[in-house]
Amino acid sequence: MLVSYKWLKELVDVDVATAELAEKMSTTGIEVEGVEKPAEGLSKIVVGHVLSCEVVPETHLHLCQIDTGEEEARQIVCGAPNIKEGIKVIVALPGARIADNYKIKKGKIRGIESLGMICSLQELGLSDAIIPKEFADGIYILPDAAVPGDSVFPYLDLDDEIIELSITPNRADALSMRGVAHEVAAIYGKPVHFPKKTVVESEPAAADQLEVAIESDKVFTYQARIVENVSVAPSPQWLQNLLMNAGIRPINNVVDVTNYVLLYYGQPMHAFDLDKFEDRKIIVRNARADEKLVTLDGEERDLIGEDLVITVADKPVALAGVMGGQSTEIDSQSQNVVLEGAVFDGQSIRKTSNRLNLRSESSSRFEKGINYATVTEALDFAAAMLQELANGTVLAGHLQVGDLPTDPIEVSTSLDYVNVRLGTQLTYADIETIFAKLDFAVTGDSQYFTVSVPRRRWDIAIQADLVEEIARIYGYDKLPTTLPEASGTIGELTSAQKLRRKVRTIAEGAGLSEIITYALTTPEKAVEFTLAPSNITELMWPMSVERSALRQNIVSGLLDTVAYNVARKNTDLAIYEIGKVFEQAGNPKEDLPNEVNTFAFALTGLVKDKDFQTPATPIDFFYAKGIVEAFFDKLNLRVEFSALKSLASMHPGRTASIILNGETIGFIGQVHPETAKTYDIPEAYVAEINLAAVEANLQPTPPVTEITKFPAVSRDVALLVDQEVSHKAILEAIQSANVKRLTAVKLFDVYAGSHIQTGKKSMAYSLTFQNPNDNLTDEEVAKYMKKVIKALTQEVGAEVR
Repeated sequence: MLVSYKWLKELVDVDVATAELAEKMSTTGIEVEGVEKPAEGLSKIVVGHVLSCEVVPETHLHLCQIDTGEEEARQIVCGAPNIKEGIKVIVALPGARIADNYKIKKGKIRGIESLGMICSLQELGLSDAIIPKEFADGIYILPDAAVPGDSVFPYLDLDDEIIELSITPNRADALSMRGVAHEVAAIYGKPVHFPKKTVVESEPAAADQLEVAIESDKVFTYQARIVENVSVAPSPQWLQNLLMNAGIRPINNVVDVTNYVLLYYGQPMHAFDLDKFEDRKIIVRNARADEKLVTLDGEERDLIGEDLVITVADKPVALAGVMGGQSTEIDSQSQNVVLEGAVFDGQSIRKTSNRLNLRSESSSRFEKGINYATVTEALDFAAAMLQELANGTVLAGHLQVGDLPTDPIEVSTSLDYVNVRLGTQLTYADIETIFAKLDFAVTGDSQYFTVSVPRRRWDIAIQADLVEEIARIYGYDKLPTTLPEASGTIGELTSAQKLRRKVRTIAEGAGLSEIITYALTTPEKAVEFTLAPSNITELMWPMSVERSALRQNIVSGLLDTVAYNVARKNTDLAIYEIGKVFEQAGNPKEDLPNEVNTFAFALTGLVKDKDFQTPATPIDFFYAKGIVEAFFDKLNLRVEFSALKSLASMHPGRTASIILNGETIGFIGQVHPETAKTYDIPEAYVAEINLAAVEANLQPTPPVTEITKFPAVSRDVALLVDQEVSHKAILEAIQSANVKRLTAVKLFDVYAGSHIQTGKKSMAYSLTFQNPNDNLTDEEVAKYMKKVIKALTQEVGAEVR
């Protein structure tokens, strides 16, 4: 909705800056999209009087002498086809700025000096869609009353300010200038001033000339007036300006009056040429499936049974509520006019306009709602305007079928209801003041009251609507604010959410990239990498077999992603996912599965590319194991690894289960070569960890230990042990010595070759000792080493080399 601020100020006593008005309206419920000033950026554009106009030989140009209010006439060359002597035109003087910030300069055209430019409306920035057709291809001719040398902006109302409103469906009352005026009056506590017009009727009666009827339940009322002997001509300048500022093209005085009433009352209207009627009876009915109608835009429309049509002699002459028909169009020869005012079913109008892609100012208003109380008043107003502007004669009486409820709607509520919901302490006097601003009548007392809501506000029907009206006029900024009660739930992350965020940080710190895969897969892949498969939960109506079962592992989805990337030459991958797997211990068709938070990753390709100094470093088991160890180290948990051969899809010699406090919570290892071949991927390493089990074993963050200032002491020892002795067994033996100053044990070499006896291997360790409170002596370290070696000899049969 485009609102002329000049027009608005005529209807309500308001004279504030448009920026302030826009802010006020936006905060009370009608959003202002913006404010446009048509004259902004234009300068030095004045009225000119064409004193003479001569054709430039062998060209389409004219050499004109223009009076622009200066001592001497100004010579301007113009190529417009409608330029002629004696008319008033728009002149841009040298140095002027026109549309698109174009600057006018003195110049020569075909060797003839031109001191300015005679402008069209397009050159002032107006859209082609709103310019009168007679001036579409030429310059604009100003009224004779225009004074040469004056600025053209007041004559064209370009000095107006246009307020663009974003009207929501519940506030369709603001799709009219009267509705906007009521809103502004309520905001500022001002009265409205609506001009009245009186129709002077003449004999004979309209009913003697025409009859109207309704044959559809989608038509609530249909009213008409007949105006005879009209003189069709261009509208006065003020009316053309008003329509163009509202985004509507002026046509002629009859059509422009209907558009003016549309803007003023929000009541769509249409004018028919009575002399083009083949019968003297208008029937409004549903269209028939085989009917057609040529609308005013020249397009032939195929109609269906849901469309509403205005018919004469059983032929459609207009598409009700959307657009008139070409056969009864008002033209320059029209003399007798039928003015139509009606209320149609909004849903029916919306379906028709959407189906035909034919949106109009009329259809949008019928769709959102019409003020029942002013249908007849708007019709009379339009008839009175035709008397003034077209010298028409209005026949006596209305033609009307169907009645509308026009009485105000009574809505009751209590003061307590209002104050409880707004958190206010309003009194009954405050309520009366607010509704007086809205021009709503109120009756009642300090406890209960009833509001008479005019029909122009059809969005108000229940108590909550009254509360909303009170709140927005009282001022949302005045409503008291309260802090949430202390008993409310404190917003914080759950332990699972905290763990998920920490896992994501650890994984990305290790160089992994997060992905998300489908929770649905094939029944085979659902249990492929699962340590303890359960019943498969399948969809009854899957989209495809590939997405038919809930997964019980994440690894299969990761490998699908690896295969997708490898097929596209992206061979170095390090990806992870945090998601849910679904364990089903009961009946898959009756019981919901148990959802388990799980972390998994997949690695393939190179850790480091080959360069001129070093060879390429491929990903291996120990690289993947290092990520898992770092993962648990960051979580302050100690895990153990144990050889795992039960997973058929994993390499039996390069797979280990992950054990936390005696519970197997996942696995790590290489994908079996045969499985990798099935997925069409190269050598890959994967891991999967039960995050629910990890969360259950998390310990509070240990306190910070101060870094000691005393140095550590390291000792190396090489052990000869049986081939079957594991690194884990040696660590346990070292720990059993209970040397409290031992702070770190690191395996740095393993050897099994020809220089040692068969069945044996050499394992070399570096042991670090440190006393946080004092320096260690060689004697103390020697005593600690002795205890460690003794434990190793007794526990694993180790021999110091």
